[in-house]
This record gives sequence, structure tokens and C-alpha cells, in this order.
Amino acid sequence: MKIDSTFSAFKSRNFRLFFSGQAVSLVGTWMQRTAVSWIIYTLTHSTLILGITAFASLFPSFVLSLVGGVVSDRYNRHKVLLVTQIASMIQAALLAIMVLTNHYSVWGIIVLSVILGIVNAFDVPARQSLVYEMVDDKADLANALALNSSMVTFSRIVGPPIAGIILAQFGNGICFVLNALSFVAVIFSLLQMRLPDYHPNPHTKNVFQEMREGFTYLKQTPSITYILIMLALVSLFVLPFGNLMPVYAEQIFKGNARTFGVIDGVIAAGSFAAAVFLATLPSGSNLKKVLAVNTLIFGSGLVLFSHQGNYWLFLVFCAMAGYGMMSQITISNTILQTTVIPAMRGRVVSFYAMAFFGMMPLGGLLIGAISHLIGTQNTILGEGIIALIIGLVHLRFLKINRKKYKMMREQVQAATDLELSDLSPS
Repeated sequence: MKIDSTFSAFKSRNFRLFFSGQAVSLVGTWMQRTAVSWIIYTLTHSTLILGITAFASLFPSFVLSLVGGVVSDRYNRHKVLLVTQIASMIQAALLAIMVLTNHYSVWGIIVLSVILGIVNAFDVPARQSLVYEMVDDKADLANALALNSSMVTFSRIVGPPIAGIILAQFGNGICFVLNALSFVAVIFSLLQMRLPDYHPNPHTKNVFQEMREGFTYLKQTPSITYILIMLALVSLFVLPFGNLMPVYAEQIFKGNARTFGVIDGVIAAGSFAAAVFLATLPSGSNLKKVLAVNTLIFGSGLVLFSHQGNYWLFLVFCAMAGYGMMSQITISNTILQTTVIPAMRGRVVSFYAMAFFGMMPLGGLLIGAISHLIGTQNTILGEGIIALIIGLVHLRFLKINRKKYKMMREQVQAATDLELSDLSPS
């Protein structure tokens, strides 16, 4: 492993600032997510309500992400990101006040989750697209995206266990207070950046015309469309498995909030290992093949832990599932960001947000309802089998494409040889 290549994106000052600020803020974000899941479950003991809560926080991103993508392409992404981070801080502060004053309810938390989902519809396209502008050497973009994912997953390792301890020792409200304070770090880092001067482009088309341009671009680039479809299927049927982890913590392993935090942290640890692995991949690696293999690892982990009664083996298989899960998010994003033309970056990232954040809440409702009917463990088993099928289909797709490419290359070579033979003297 070459350390300099693993952290090559850190040569860019703006990316270093972004990374450090987000690292602090995302720990707070995962603390809040863990606290919200635990509060909702302890109030209702319903996997269906957990699914509805996840739906409320993510579905607005599905509805508004295309608008968010257009905003990212039309306006100064740096300023858009500042606004969304300030709005997220206010949302966390309102949640903290509501819980600390003991004036909270399931539906009150869901309403604030909807507000956060609306903010994220504009935050994600701006934040993901801005990474491209933060990196001085565009050859370091893939490394920057992998490091960004490692930072997100590391925050998942740290955030949930901390939240579990705070929930058990100090109560629910402190998690939300700390999350609100954590946004100070990312806002400060954004203000310290030195980005190139922003030169707005004239807008000759309205928002809907630019949205239609995005759809047209996808039709013309089937390789991007395929990655988005695969991510959407995984997000709909497989990624919502995380919503069911409170059931394993309390009912299956007879634990408490700390147990839930440990389980969530172990899944994140597996994801972090995958993110570090992706950051060390050399330029030119076959990311689509890595994505297919890690989808199979993801499915295998889910199948293995679904009915596992031994707590320690359960945690091992959770880490395995987390490792496979990471590729769905990171590699899909990397392929899109390194393939898309700059003028379409925000809009394509918004399609990515739709496939990821849009399908997950629908999947959360679906998985919550199914688990209510057939049980949590059988539902996780089914999700694992679906992931295995998607991974196998992807491998088959890559094999067929490789054969087509080989045939096309042979045809071109044969045509070239024929032309050369016609030109050669008799």
C-alpha cells in the first residue's frame, strides 16, 4: 500500500478543510440518527413506524433532488452548501429543544425528519459536486471520493456507540445538542476555503428544461443509467436492513441502547474497511467488477447473520455485510463522478440521490411492513438473497459486455487487416 497515493487528495487544501469539518459534523449526524431510531422504537416497538420514520427523512430527497441538482448546476455550490448546513443545524437545535423540554412525540420527530429530508435534497447534489472543485488535481478525484466515504463510515463507527452511551447515561436530548454544535465545524471549514471565483452562467432555459436535459443525458449514456438502476434496486430491497437493527438489539439479544449502538458501529466498521480498501485501489481498476463482487459479499453477510443466535458471530457477519454495503454507495458515486461531463454533474448527482435516498425510504416502508408479517429475521434473509441475485446478474452483465467488446475489437482488427491487405502491392 502506498501511503502517498492513498491520501493523495489531501494535497488539496480545500479538500483537507472539507474533510476535517465534515468528520466532526457527521459524527453528530450519526448520533442523531441513532437517537431518533431508538426513541421511535422505544415509544412504539413497531418496525413499521421505524420504516415510516426513515421514509419521512429520506423521501423528500427523492421528490426534490432533481430540483436540487438543477440548483447545484445553476448557482454557487459553495453558498448553497453553506445555506443547507445552517438549515441542518437549526433542525438539530429544534429537535434538541423539543426533547429536552419533554414536548416531543413520534409525529413531532417525523415532521422534523421531513424538514431535514427537504434540506438534504439540496445539500447532497451541492456537496457531492463541490468535491470536484475542491480537488486541485482532478486525477485525485476518485481518491477524494473514497476518502470522503471512509470519513462517512468512520463517523458511523464512532457516532452510534457514542450515542448509545449518551442515551443510556444522560438521556435523549444531549445527542441532539451535540449534533447541533457539530455543524459549527463544517460551517467554519466552508468559510475558510479558497475556491476559484464563481462566474455564473447565463440561464437561457427554465428549471424544467434543464431537468429534461438531465433525462436526455441519461438516455445517451447507458453505462451511467445501468449503475443508477442497480443502486436503486439495492436501495429499495436491501439497504433498509439497517432499520431493523433495534429489533436485534432489544428482542433477539435482549440488550439496550448501548447494544444497538455497538451493532450499528460494527456494521460501520465493516464499511470503513471497505472504504479504506477502495482508497488504496490503483487508478484504472475495474470498479464495476469490484462492485459486483462486493454485492455478493453484502448478500452473504445478510444471509449469515439473519438467523444467527450467537452474538459474537452475529457481529462478525454484520461487519461482513457492512463491508459489502459500502461499495453500493462509494463505487456508484465514483463511477458517476468520473464519467459525467462537468455541465451535468449536479443533475447526475441528483439522479444518484434519487436512486439512493429516494428508494431507501420506499424500501424502509416495504421492509417494515414485510417484517411485520413474516418476522425480522426472515425479512433480513430475504434481503440477503435479493442482494446475491443482483450481484450475480451484474457479473453476468459484465461478462456479456466483455464478450461484446472482444467481438467488436476483433471485427475492427479484421477490417483493418483487410484494408491493409488491399493496400499492399500485389
